[in-house]
Amino acid sequence: MKNNQKGFTLAESLIVLSVFMILSTVTVFSLKPEHTMLEDEAFLTQLQADLYYAQNYALSHQHEVLFIIMQNQYFYKLSERTELPPFLQRSYSKSFYLTEGTIPLTIKFLPNGNVSKFGSFYIRTNNKVYRLTFLIGRGRFYVAEQ
Repeated sequence: MKNNQKGFTLAESLIVLSVFMILSTVTVFSLKPEHTMLEDEAFLTQLQADLYYAQNYALSHQHEVLFIIMQNQYFYKLSERTELPPFLQRSYSKSFYLTEGTIPLTIKFLPNGNVSKFGSFYIRTNNKVYRLTFLIGRGRFYVAEQ
């Protein structure tokens, strides 16, 4: 009886596994910066959408709307007055740190959609710093990387 077994030796299997592990490790480490960038973009997009929502709410309801950032508790909220419960409250990751610039972390949208003060505040992440700037009139704003 002829023993004709075809297969891989232990050494060949270990070499293939080693190559697979090296390729997997390289892929995982190359994707980490991409994840951080996507997380930053998602947060900034959500923040801008909520600011537009606050502005539109002020316009449509003809009330002042406060956009209050609770930086040590990692959330922000929208309310018509400080004594009323917020009509929107959103938590954000502890990897974002929002700090005052030329304006405090409370923004008031007037009934006509304008902001009561203009200026900037800063959004710091692990790798980057962004500046959110409110312009004079019409409540316009933009985010720029520093």
